[in-house]
Amino acid sequence: MPSNKKLTVFLADDSAFIRERLPAMLAEITGVEVIGLAADGIEAVNSIGKLKPDVVVLDIRMPGKNGMEVLQELKEFEPAPCVIMLTNYPYPQYRKKCLDMGADYFLDKSADFDGLFTVIRQLRDKADQQRNLKE
Repeated sequence: MPSNKKLTVFLADDSAFIRERLPAMLAEITGVEVIGLAADGIEAVNSIGKLKPDVVVLDIRMPGKNGMEVLQELKEFEPAPCVIMLTNYPYPQYRKKCLDMGADYFLDKSADFDGLFTVIRQLRDKADQQRNLKE
């Protein structure tokens, strides 16, 4: 019997536009729920620690703590969430550093935005398969 548990997503981005639009867009994906938002890195770490989402969509440039500092802390959590870096700064050195620090994905807001939805759907499907194996 399939599980009704949704893939939970937390969004950390200092752009009000992204924080307003992305949850509505992700809500259109069946089996996905945005459970929290943060505009800065400090708020993100605190909220993610409490909410324990499956997936975190994380910007690099944010006030308080930047995305790489947040990423470093998130990867120490048990269990650590899947982290998708979504940024306007897709420079190779940022990509390499984020992936080396444990980011699961690194996407450019301009070029890979649609790819975010593909990744979220893949993560949802993978989580569903793992839950079904346990049942």
